[in-house]
Amino acid sequence: MAYCILADILDQVEEPRLIQLTDDDGLGTIGTVRVDKAISDADEEIDGYVGSRYTVPLNPAPAILRKLAVDIAVYNLFARRDKAPEGRTERYKAAVRFLEQVALGKISLGAADPDGNPPASDAPQMSSENPRRLFDRNTMRGF
Repeated sequence: MAYCILADILDQVEEPRLIQLTDDDGLGTIGTVRVDKAISDADEEIDGYVGSRYTVPLNPAPAILRKLAVDIAVYNLFARRDKAPEGRTERYKAAVRFLEQVALGKISLGAADPDGNPPASDAPQMSSENPRRLFDRNTMRGF
């Protein structure tokens, strides 16, 4: 199951621009095969990050993944033709930073998070018990 669809991409990119990015055959239509490939690549990138914490693909997918998948897929479409505009590059980088934080367990996928917030057992634990010091003034005397 894809995290986004063509209609989601059309919400972000106007149709003439999407045709320009995907119409390798000069037919004047959206190259749906290329859009599907960009979506598939985005899904795989997302799964690569969240797969360290969750069973992928997530079904049902949290809504935040649709936004991230669109940002990554649109960036991939621009990268096919040319350098992506700065705004698209920033959105892509923000998506990757978010996914990195999810993979580390520092950010939840929201209310639809399949496992809820990271379990408390994953959080660092503090201890008041300290091991005996190996080197102190008495043991280092004479050095």
